Amino acid sequence: MRIGELAAAVGVTTRTVRHYHHQGLLPEPERLANGYRDYTLRHAVVLARIRRLTELGLGLAEVRDVLAEDAGKDLAEVLTELDEDLARQEAAIRERRARLRALLETDGQLTAEGPVSPELASVFGDLAHAATDSPMAAKDREMLALIDSMASVKDREQLMGMLRDALTSPEAKARALKAYALLDALADADPADPRVDEAARVLAECVPHGLLPQETVDHDDSFMRAFYADFAPAQAEAIRRTLRILAGEGP
Repeated sequence: MRIGELAAAVGVTTRTVRHYHHQGLLPEPERLANGYRDYTLRHAVVLARIRRLTELGLGLAEVRDVLAEDAGKDLAEVLTELDEDLARQEAAIRERRARLRALLETDGQLTAEGPVSPELASVFGDLAHAATDSPMAAKDREMLALIDSMASVKDREQLMGMLRDALTSPEAKARALKAYALLDALADADPADPRVDEAARVLAECVPHGLLPQETVDHDDSFMRAFYADFAPAQAEAIRRTLRILAGEGP
């Protein structure tokens, strides 16, 4: 048989046959005087077996183990491992589908910053009172979504719990609205604008106790520089002063 006839008989492409030659799975046949490969029935049997094994989900390295004469693993062992791997994949898919169902059933998680964890979705629900057209409120949600994705499960639950507790009272919600408004007003202001101090003070009052580490913040750290660069100069200065207030350093 020619390579095209072999491929057609087994139901694969000639490119697949050549790939199996290259991988050492299918022995190359003798060549005739005219240079064409002369495939035998044995080649068709081996090629058909390779096809069946790959359709089961075996990788080529596993197929090689099965086909090897001194087989490092017999077929039953390889198929058992494959079955266990498929079971793990099924479990992972079920978990992902459960998370998708939870997202679809909880509109609060389908935000512009989402998808987010159920804990942060609850916080966003508490922040729903904030004006949707506030640029600073949008930045706040973006930062919370970033923290949500970076934190461990334990840290995230603790953090979101503190935020949720801090946002439940009408007074806290009013302070948050005032802080957003003050910071939005600084978008085109000079860092020396006297409103910066007021914005810093109100923002500091919004931050739950224990939310930030007790040690002094390194404002020249690469992450903090990138953080400040995302804000207008006066807004960045207000946030910088807020952190100093929270660290007990004064504005």
